[in-house]
Amino acid sequence: MQTSVEKSYEEAKVLYQKHGINVDEVLEALAKIKVSVHCWQGDDVRGFLFPDQELTGGISVTGNYPGKARTPKQLQADMEKAFSLIPGKHKVNLHAIYADTNEKVDLDQLEPKHFQSWVDWAKEQGLGLDFNPTCFSHEKSSDGFTLSHPDPEIRQFWIDHCKASRKIGAYFGEQLGQTCVTNVWVPDGYKDVPADRMAPRQRLKDSLDQVFAEEIDPKYNLDAVESKVFGLGSEAYVVGSHEFYMGYGIKNDKLICLDAGHFHPTEVISNKLSSLALFTNGILLHVSRPMRWDSDHVVVMDDELLDIGRELVRNKLLDTTHIGLDFFDASINRVAAWVIGTRNTIKALMRAMLEPSEALKKAELEGDFTTRLALTEEFKSYPFGAVWDYYCAKQGVPVREEWLAEVKTYEKEVLLKRETEAAVV
Repeated sequence: MQTSVEKSYEEAKVLYQKHGINVDEVLEALAKIKVSVHCWQGDDVRGFLFPDQELTGGISVTGNYPGKARTPKQLQADMEKAFSLIPGKHKVNLHAIYADTNEKVDLDQLEPKHFQSWVDWAKEQGLGLDFNPTCFSHEKSSDGFTLSHPDPEIRQFWIDHCKASRKIGAYFGEQLGQTCVTNVWVPDGYKDVPADRMAPRQRLKDSLDQVFAEEIDPKYNLDAVESKVFGLGSEAYVVGSHEFYMGYGIKNDKLICLDAGHFHPTEVISNKLSSLALFTNGILLHVSRPMRWDSDHVVVMDDELLDIGRELVRNKLLDTTHIGLDFFDASINRVAAWVIGTRNTIKALMRAMLEPSEALKKAELEGDFTTRLALTEEFKSYPFGAVWDYYCAKQGVPVREEWLAEVKTYEKEVLLKRETEAAVV
């Protein structure tokens, strides 16, 4: 006997099939897409190497919701709970400060062994790992400069850290059988207008050339570079601008990272995908939600998220695009933040895959803009929700908002007790 979810799904399939859309095939393709879920939502970007270090680099986390992770085991447990509520098998994105070690080690001395517990855990969970050097919240980044620092000794420290990070990423890829994307972002910039814009960029270019000098098998590790338009403390000038990294990435065959919050308020990354795809072998996305500026709000089903999904699907970019999340909100339950943002990202991709892309392109090519607009608008109210519900049920995760009850129970049984224990200590 059919459940209501199955019945609604079968009815939806009939509607979509009228436009040549095979919903079963869509869900098969959707299940193969891996989203890289960022670990730093779970502990407010503190990490475990220097947990008492002040957040710097333009990073600020607001809110004090109880239950943040304070140990690797706690963070892993929280992510396990989140993944149990998200359809599909995905990846975890780590920053270097999340090393799990009792050894006193600085960033430039990190090795794969300092992340072995993460590798073991990822194997158990069937997850991949991505990686990022942490070029912020450190005494050697206190003046706002790292790879472009005018002091050659400080600059070398960050070069060595990024070199070490690539080796760690390659180890992840080799051990887990899933290519690791190691993404380099630095906060370097000036609060006020600089007298010399060129010299810091020359130093950054030279540093990156040294970081990437060693060839690493792309089967195990892919390098990415990430830009930003401005940030706290770098309002007037950021060394690693979009133009800088676009040029560097294209010239040196590196993935170019587009972060939804790293551009001017009127810019959107969805409009950049088709251009970059013509000149690169792949793109890294950081899906976030800026509000006024790069404030990294939890991803919601807004127009830009839907447009990102459409661009990836319509231009057949899913095979060469690495999709990751980047937001941190300490004003709400952190596990819920992961679930909401990741489910929305996957749902946006599904909605794009359920649109009659070829029919829309054909109408456009023939100059039939009436049909293009009519179909675009009508499909906004097609029963994608019924398809999503079925997909969640098929993947063994809660349907609709049922997941929220599990998060609330986890909060009561785990997160609040954790907060009480931390207060006692």
